Amino acid sequence: MATDSWVNESLYAEWGQRFLVKRELARVKSGFQDIMVFESYTHGRVMLLDGVVQITEADEFVYQEMLTHVPLLAHGAAKRVLIIGAGDGGVLRRVLQHRNVERAVMVEIDGEVIRLAKEHLPGIAGDAWNDPRAEVIVGDGIDYVRQAPAASFDVVIVDSTDPIGVGEVLFTEEFYANAARLLSERGLIVNQCGVPFMQADELRDTNLRRAKAFPDTHAYVAAVPTYVGGFMTLGWAAKDASLRQVGVEEIRARAQAAGVLGTTRYWTPEIHVGAFHLPPYIAAALAG
Repeated sequence: MATDSWVNESLYAEWGQRFLVKRELARVKSGFQDIMVFESYTHGRVMLLDGVVQITEADEFVYQEMLTHVPLLAHGAAKRVLIIGAGDGGVLRRVLQHRNVERAVMVEIDGEVIRLAKEHLPGIAGDAWNDPRAEVIVGDGIDYVRQAPAASFDVVIVDSTDPIGVGEVLFTEEFYANAARLLSERGLIVNQCGVPFMQADELRDTNLRRAKAFPDTHAYVAAVPTYVGGFMTLGWAAKDASLRQVGVEEIRARAQAAGVLGTTRYWTPEIHVGAFHLPPYIAAALAG
């Protein structure tokens, strides 16, 4: 339907962004959250969950590439990848770009997000839904992580909402302890940790929780325009500290071998390495 209305994001009470809606495509109240998909004039199609922008066609590549390629190439030999959330399919698509990945399990709690993404945002996942290496489960990621066998995955990627409401349980000590158990010897987990200019407590708190289960915790940054407030941080927790110290040329060689080099619009080997060098205001939140 056509409209001349604006959508105001409701993430922060006193500050935000708004979009002029070209056409509303879907508005659904699922068992977990309010979902809205609309066509914008500036950012292509946009999905909001509970009034907060989750993804836009125009800038999704920044977030998806950094959330996926950084952990997989830092590991260098990841064959089994677990994705929690990411119902739009963009992370799954990027994971499956890596030739060496043999199995990608995606667990999304809200089947409506997957359905609406397939219908209204098909370009984000592409053919990933039909890849024989992919197993897509509509279910609770917490339960999956609790029950997964030890050392059954090499990398875990958590693409969730902020740690309020449905996403809150993905940021607990118990979750990270289970993640450490299901990860292999050099395994690592990454997750979105918010925009620290506005959400420094989120980064601080989740880093303290991660540190109880993993010897190496840190964060790296990505500039996603629609995640307003400057750099977004992606939380990092690894069993082996050397994984985030791999040099540019080795990362480039791994990306070439994986089939990723030259396919990206934000990630590069240089950006990969540089993303771990944090501005002091962000590093301060990691210091606790």
